[in-house]
Amino acid sequence: MAEAQDFISPLKVKTLPDGTMEAHNPSPVDIPRSWNIVKLLLNRVKRNPEGTLIERKAGLGHEWQKISAKQFLDEVDSVSRGLIALGLEPGSHMAIMAHTSYEWTLLDYACWSAGAVNVPLYETSSIHQIGVVIKEADIKIAFAENARLAEAIEAAAAKVNRQVKVLSLDLGAIAALHEAGRTVAQVRVDEARKGLNMDSPATIIYTSGTSGDPKGTVLTHGNFTTLVWSNMEWMPEFSRDPRARLLLFLPLAHVYARLLEVFMLSGEGVLGHAPNIKNLLPDIGSFKPTYLLVVPRVLEKIYNSADAQAGISKPKHMVFKRAVNTAIAYSRALDTPEGPSRRLRLRHAFYEQLVYRTIMGLLGGKCSFVISGGGALGERLGHFYRGIGLSVLEGYGMTESCGPITVNTTHLNRIGTVGAPVCSATVRVTPQSEIWLKGPTVSPGYLRSDKNDGVFKADGWLNSGDLGTMDKSGLLTITGRAKEILVTAGGKNVVPATLEEPLQSHPLISQIMVVGEGKPFVGALVTLDAEMLPGWLKKKGLEPMDVTSASHHPAVQASISRAIDKANAGVSRAESIREFRILPFDFTEANGMLTPSMKIRRSVVLEKCVTEIADIYKDVESPELEEKSGVMAGIASMPDLSKVTGYFKNMLTFPHREDSGD
Repeated sequence: MAEAQDFISPLKVKTLPDGTMEAHNPSPVDIPRSWNIVKLLLNRVKRNPEGTLIERKAGLGHEWQKISAKQFLDEVDSVSRGLIALGLEPGSHMAIMAHTSYEWTLLDYACWSAGAVNVPLYETSSIHQIGVVIKEADIKIAFAENARLAEAIEAAAAKVNRQVKVLSLDLGAIAALHEAGRTVAQVRVDEARKGLNMDSPATIIYTSGTSGDPKGTVLTHGNFTTLVWSNMEWMPEFSRDPRARLLLFLPLAHVYARLLEVFMLSGEGVLGHAPNIKNLLPDIGSFKPTYLLVVPRVLEKIYNSADAQAGISKPKHMVFKRAVNTAIAYSRALDTPEGPSRRLRLRHAFYEQLVYRTIMGLLGGKCSFVISGGGALGERLGHFYRGIGLSVLEGYGMTESCGPITVNTTHLNRIGTVGAPVCSATVRVTPQSEIWLKGPTVSPGYLRSDKNDGVFKADGWLNSGDLGTMDKSGLLTITGRAKEILVTAGGKNVVPATLEEPLQSHPLISQIMVVGEGKPFVGALVTLDAEMLPGWLKKKGLEPMDVTSASHHPAVQASISRAIDKANAGVSRAESIREFRILPFDFTEANGMLTPSMKIRRSVVLEKCVTEIADIYKDVESPELEEKSGVMAGIASMPDLSKVTGYFKNMLTFPHREDSGD
């Protein structure tokens, strides 16, 4: 475990009488009740008005325009006056439907400065989903990235009989707000800000809804303010350090990116936005962030792409694999008392020049760590990245906890865990492995209070619905999701994540979902990664083919089979995957099989893939089935799935995976 030698953990870890493990990280500061998110920005302006707060991409080139704290506040004031001129009142709700951008952040702070509540809409949401949010959250004003999304909002509003004023960012919405704001006195904004306190709602974020309809989670100014201000010293490299630079590219509609937006503007660092994922690498190269917020898929894509590039030449691929093994060994040795041996250090230095610098160069050359959330990365890739010089700080949290409730830090980091509680938070793990959360960063509840039952308790505890373990240092490890546990016909409890997470590192696998509820054995549905498929086929000397054809190809099936056999080695036979089917389409938001945060909607997959699942178990009455060896049992009798259409690769699909070496 990486831990600074002079670091003394403030964590209070104890075992309760019933065997529950509890870890609490006390807040080092007392925050006045009158504080709020805008107050944090005002404090920064007061500390350093001319210091750079944000760097904004200038056109299509590689130049970034510096915006000082004072300049940003002036623009926030102007836009906030414009919102008031449009009728946005303290306590009322507005919505944004757009990719991450400077304008998103500007509108966020302008909305808060007007005393109002900002409600994100996912760009991929259906008309029905948008309508649900508009009606339930009583949206009065909405901002869309472009005319197409504006039309979607208008159609949704009409469907639920609501009047919503919709403005399009690409048609001059911000300029219109500046102009409208000329008619409103600044005192209106100042009074609205004074009316805010820690209990004031700041946003309503609709959860992904993996197990039902999305629920509007109310997050207060106190949730954000406490999480940010209490943790400035606990995680100084995030924003307290004036050299900190964060380039946001994950959706600000999600709470983790939103939290870091506030974190950066409240500290001393510089924030940038990368709205177009296609230009991400050039933007990273020119912005030169010191850290990034990622989901595991980003790191997996970087690794798999490097592996594919090296695979073009057998000698190069051999060098790359040796460099990978050296990095992993080096990282693991860092956790031992004696550290890396001299021979290992020399080998590491050799590959540093040959391989590691090239990979690190993709991240701008100054990035020393990344914050990873939304799924498990896997220990192998975690060690690989630390071995090449990039620490991966995995965290854990929910929309209901305002993002991270635990996180690894640069001074307390154990690969394979999601870290210790953040300052002000308390985490419990019961003897049944259930994870419970408490603290001032936890939401007061859902917008519809009738949805709170079973989740928010009267004593302040939040039932996460996740399962995990906690060590004596207070570090948390996630082992699965309570509602996803399968019980086979033989009564065996199976945690899908135990099998799914290692398999998703395979370069061919986009998504995998374990099935087997009430069945005699565990099966799996696999989808292929359309981006990685061409490179994999070329590396194997195979002709180009589409996903539908590849789903039947013996070489593809054999590769997936070997990966499953490897994953099965880590579980009992009763938990192992006996049969699988490769689907000719992917799980996406478009077909309803993924949530906006890229989690599998298991109930939807079970419903839409009923034929494929039935085929997995078509021979269950056969007494010979148990005698067949390997996961390829019955593969020769796979049905023709070529008639299944609708494959659509979502460019923002971010599953988590661990390297399989295939």
